[in-house]
Parts: sequence; structure tokens; C-alpha cells
Amino acid sequence: MKLVRRVSLFLVTAAVLLAAGGYLTLKAEQFFYPNRYAQNESAVLENRQPETEEEQVIEAAVEEIPVVTADTRYFIEEVNLTDGTVSETEESVPVKYIGLDRESMLEEIASYDDNPPLTELERGFQTIELTAFSRNRVVICKYYQEKKEQGFYLMAADHFLVVYREDKQTLYMNTDIMLDSLEEALQAEIIQGKYIENEDALYHFLESYSS
Repeated sequence: MKLVRRVSLFLVTAAVLLAAGGYLTLKAEQFFYPNRYAQNESAVLENRQPETEEEQVIEAAVEEIPVVTADTRYFIEEVNLTDGTVSETEESVPVKYIGLDRESMLEEIASYDDNPPLTELERGFQTIELTAFSRNRVVICKYYQEKKEQGFYLMAADHFLVVYREDKQTLYMNTDIMLDSLEEALQAEIIQGKYIENEDALYHFLESYSS
């Protein structure tokens, strides 16, 4: 029995001494070779860092792509190229724009520019561009050029009153008004070419002298 106790005590003592020796050896190496452990720790961090950075870049790229939402403020600027005036109005975002990113919006704008509505053409529409785009605010600029009203010339042809466009070369219309049915002073003006400012004034004149 005493022998067993001695053996057990010997084994325990040996294990304690072995553990203590290993610990002291490790501490000694850390004390005398600190750079070795620092390099090992850096290597571990470097091996992990690229994966972490890549994941962050992917997440950031996904989050940074803005799209139009129902809450996006939508502005339309109208520029009058004739007098240089600019007006701005805020409207509700068109349903067809919701969910679009910048590239998709540019495609929609280009399509509109190629095929503007007739109502826009009547206003003198010239072109359109996207001037600001973000998740919170979109600005579209439209350019208009007021159509200059063309004048007309009243002239005589075969004793009848005829109407030419402003270039005096393009026939606009024939009339059934006889030249000799007009006052002599007016006949003289027409023979020389009487200028009429616009279409409204022309039709007012023709109505006044039509039989």
C-alpha cells in the first residue's frame, strides 16, 4: 500500500514538473524571441483580412447602388432657350421610374428624347437630360425653343389675291378674292407685296374681304 502511494506521488510530481517546465520554456521563448510570435499573429491576421475586406467591398457595392423609390423627390426643370428663363416644379415620381437605377433612368430619358409626345413638340421641345440622380432626389431638365411665328405676303396672280409664305417663294394658299374688288390703295399694296404678321392676322384679313 505504501508502495502504491509512493508511485502515485512520484507520477503526480513528475507531471507537475513537466507542465511547469513546458510553461517556463514557452515563456522563455516569448521573452527571447518576441518577433517570432508577433509575426505569427500578423500572418494569421493577414490570412484572414483579404476575405473580410472582400466581403465588406461586396456589401458596400450592393448598398451604394441608388434606385428611385416612391419617396424620391422628383423635379422637372424647364429651360426656355429663347429668353433663357428657367422654371422648376416638383411632381410625383412616375410609376415607370420606380425601381430604376441611374443607368436605367438614362435609357428611359434617351427613349423620351427620341420620341417626345406631340404635346411636347407643339411647345417647341428640343431635348431632355438627367441633371441629378440619387435615392432622395432626381432632377430632369427639358429644353424648349419657342417657335417663331412666320409671316405671310399677300400678292396678286391672274387678278386674284394669293398668299405666299414669308420667303415670297412658297405658295401658302389661293383665294377667290378678286384684286379689283379691293380699294385701290390696298390693291397697290398687294401688287407690291403686303406683309401679314401671323396666321391669325391673315385669316382675319381674308374673312373681312371674302364674299
